[in-house]
Amino acid sequence: MTRTHWTAVTAVVAALVFAGAATVASAGGGGGQPGNPASDSADAGFARDMSVHHQQAVEMSFIVRDRTRNEEIRRLAYDIINTQANQRGMMLGWLDQWGLSPVAADREPMAWMAGSGAHDGHTASTGDARMPGMATPAQLEKLGELNGEAAEIEYLRLMTAHHKGGVDMAEACVDLCSPGAQRQLADGMVTGQQSELELMADLLKERGTAPRP
Repeated sequence: MTRTHWTAVTAVVAALVFAGAATVASAGGGGGQPGNPASDSADAGFARDMSVHHQQAVEMSFIVRDRTRNEEIRRLAYDIINTQANQRGMMLGWLDQWGLSPVAADREPMAWMAGSGAHDGHTASTGDARMPGMATPAQLEKLGELNGEAAEIEYLRLMTAHHKGGVDMAEACVDLCSPGAQRQLADGMVTGQQSELELMADLLKERGTAPRP
């Protein structure tokens, strides 16, 4: 298996262990129970926003999987689908355990990051200041229209921006979230996505190009 695959597998296994511990600790608990995060906490905000962020990464990876025959790109896409779908399930499960809605209509995305120093006021490279690194609908549509190497390059560039935003979010959770399973998961996300960023930079270089500035 590739370095990226081993990293992804390790992160998922570790997160499952921590998720199990969290389930035992919070059994019978709901929103408002002592020890459970509040709806406006960094823990809840991270779980909600990263779930949305992960969903788009999975979507982009499914798109490129069907637009290229390159096994290395398809393997990377599979790793991202598998890892981030599992992590998304964990975060939505925690919100359910905490008795919290997966959507907070009264709070802006990323509002929970406000106390995270360097992450305060982060603006996405795509121009969407509300969700760092997210691809726009037009970019997703373009990706779905490309084939072969053109699709690979567009996917790698979009996913590079997406991962950089994801790393910022995960680092903010490491700073702000309560000690425990979710902070451990966020720390694993930083390690795993940074490894994938290195791999994607190499894959772009092999194709004679680089990430967008």
